Amino acid sequence: MKVDGKTDVKTIFELSRPGRRSWSLPDAAGDAAVPDAYARRVAPKLPEVSEGGLVRHYTQLSERNFAIDNSFYPLGSCTMKYNPKVQDELAALPGFRDLHPDQPLADIQGALELLWTFERDLVELTGMTAATFCPAAGAHGEITALLMWRKHFRDAGDTERNTVIIPDSAHGTNPASVRLAGFKVAEVPSGPNGQVDVDALKAMLGPPRGSKVVGLMITNPNTLGVFEQRIQEITALVHEAGGFAYCDGANLNALVGRARPGDMGFDVVHINLHKTFSTPHGGGGPGAGPLCVDAALEPYLPVPRVKRLDDGTFDWDHDHAKTIGPVHSFGGNFAVVVRAYAYLRRLGLDGLRRVSGMAVLNANYVKKKVEARYRVPYSDGTMHEFVASGDFLRKFGGVRTFDVAKALLDYGFHAPTVYFPLTVREALMVEPTETESKETLDAFAEALLEIADAAEQGHADELRSAPHTLPVSRLDEARAARQLKLRA
Repeated sequence: MKVDGKTDVKTIFELSRPGRRSWSLPDAAGDAAVPDAYARRVAPKLPEVSEGGLVRHYTQLSERNFAIDNSFYPLGSCTMKYNPKVQDELAALPGFRDLHPDQPLADIQGALELLWTFERDLVELTGMTAATFCPAAGAHGEITALLMWRKHFRDAGDTERNTVIIPDSAHGTNPASVRLAGFKVAEVPSGPNGQVDVDALKAMLGPPRGSKVVGLMITNPNTLGVFEQRIQEITALVHEAGGFAYCDGANLNALVGRARPGDMGFDVVHINLHKTFSTPHGGGGPGAGPLCVDAALEPYLPVPRVKRLDDGTFDWDHDHAKTIGPVHSFGGNFAVVVRAYAYLRRLGLDGLRRVSGMAVLNANYVKKKVEARYRVPYSDGTMHEFVASGDFLRKFGGVRTFDVAKALLDYGFHAPTVYFPLTVREALMVEPTETESKETLDAFAEALLEIADAAEQGHADELRSAPHTLPVSRLDEARAARQLKLRA
């Protein structure tokens, strides 16, 4: 199979040769024989390859992937930090790895104690009252919180509230979660400083519309990488209108150990463990998005929860009359939680402060190196990420941010987030995280500047066809999405 005419990449079936094996099993005989009812009538069509050939084939395929273990991954609002391997080792300890939640309580006391203890740690870090580990991702935390809001107002007999306010720079999961919960979305604009237009918010919360508002969902720092300086005023206005304030914790890496959403007036916050607490992003799963809430929302948390009994032992707790019920099998993705717990215990509060401090420092360092060429519309108060614009490149042969993203692959860097947030034209959202070295940041900034030079020097065609050094070059992504082929 040819990949863009560059490299012969054979499928595992093309490597197959009769009689080759990558396994060795004893002959089935006597009592060990497979019962006739379960024996195959026709041999399965499986590839026949040697063990070395098998290992080499899949290792070579894995090396075609970009991953945090081999590349810089500056995806904005994704916090692609390095995941320490010691956390994987601890999660793989038999006492954690081999458990099943339906085992007798005596067998899982250590696991339950970890959940109970970690809940209190996260509650302290966020300034909340209680937490749940049931949500399997940040977006799952969002929908969980919205369902809790809905039940709260229904229990109070208020069926008129049906609108959730979201800033124009919000993550796309926010409006999606709102609609899934059965509510309407109302968008509040940003002001010239990239922060919420408080006057516009006041108008949305005043009569008669204010009585329809369920709450506000907002990320702080926001997706422009800017801290909402009037956040306490914002949450107070929402509360005055009778609504709740939700903190999307996607950007908590900028605040952890230094500021708490609860102190800002939020009623609920989700935490992306794969971001702030350095657990694997997992290629779609498994994940974990713990949800921390204040006292008013605690009765509605999903079950099961974990409780400590008078004798110091722990038990699953399903006995909550107002709960919205289960949102995940058992107590969530436990192995992910173990990794995050290990990360917290290893760093402690002082270590978490260093994490957020270095994350902010690194983002500002890269911004300073590139902002003379790449306009940063909202540059004041940059926190853990910044959003630059590649709109100036359009005059050089129509080069766009998308081309910059593809060209970065030739330098060995994954692209930043592009075309988001929508409030910045030709957006490049860069989040270096705290785990990258100065040398890596310097090389990345230099790559961005060299790409800008190439555009200005008349190399637009080369940029529009990048990447050139990878096994697969520029693809027709729209066609690939419409005519998806998942089998060779």
